[in-house]
Amino acid sequence: MEKENKQERTVIHLQIADNHHYFGSIANIYEYFDNETIGISYGSLRNYGLSLDKPYQNNKCIIRKGILLAKHSNRGNKVN
Repeated sequence: MEKENKQERTVIHLQIADNHHYFGSIANIYEYFDNETIGISYGSLRNYGLSLDKPYQNNKCIIRKGILLAKHSNRGNKVN
């Protein structure tokens, strides 16, 4: 797979029961959900060290970190 000129973007996947939500950052989760709904505070989740290989899970939710796969674009590049 070609990674040249590609920007990797992180996506945070929050699963509460059968509902799935996708966010651009951990902090963004807390703009929509409070600590009681998720079962963990922002600071604790940051300290947990969420990564691709280390999702967070408790009895209220599962939080996973992933990479958004996107098609390469030439948008904004000058053509001579």
